[in-house]
Amino acid sequence: MASLGFANPTRFHRLSARLTPPVGWAAAAFLLVGFGWGFILSPPDYQQHDSVRIMYLHVPSAWMAMFVYVFIALMSAMYLIWRHALADILARAAAPVGATFTALALITGSLWGKPMWGAWWVWDARLTSVLVLLFLYLGHIALSNAFDDRERGARTAAILALVGIVNIPIIKFSVDWWATLHQPSSVLRLDGPTIHATMLVPLLLSAVGFTLYFFFVLLLRARSEIIERKIHARRLRQSEG
Repeated sequence: MASLGFANPTRFHRLSARLTPPVGWAAAAFLLVGFGWGFILSPPDYQQHDSVRIMYLHVPSAWMAMFVYVFIALMSAMYLIWRHALADILARAAAPVGATFTALALITGSLWGKPMWGAWWVWDARLTSVLVLLFLYLGHIALSNAFDDRERGARTAAILALVGIVNIPIIKFSVDWWATLHQPSSVLRLDGPTIHATMLVPLLLSAVGFTLYFFFVLLLRARSEIIERKIHARRLRQSEG
């Protein structure tokens, strides 16, 4: 692992400079097609009518909220085991993006739940576990910046990320383990999706767009973090000199 050039922040910075533009354009293309198809061209649901269209924003946000946290946990494990600075940089860069996806999932879920359930919020297992996920993101961000010693903050945040990973299967399977108002999965099922193709295709296109958008922002934030660390190291050398 240590021999991989990708693990070097300087080499990663050069590589990300080449990857950022095409990833950004691809994200924009998928989101444009997915949202255009979903919000304008897809048919209304026979029960939920046009309110179902919020699905094209809510579901990918919820998926990304979990995906980004798993990514952070993986980077945290790599940092704790191999002490690669790039792993900490990527985890630190991803956390605010994941928190944004989680907040967006909660907000759009509330907007979707009001006409369906008659309430903006219910304390069921799925919603509560997603709220816990938001707190885990905020805790990771806070701990990463809570210490003057950057490595101490990175270790503490990494431990929190690994402990919090147990919440991901709770979110995923909460609708199967407990009685909740939240509908069960209709896409990621062993027996195949139960959603019609006219809704499934734009939903998947939107999800791909959200995933590419995450990596686009991740590359931008990671590059900024690398530059900031270089400036900080240079100032330390100048002050010591």
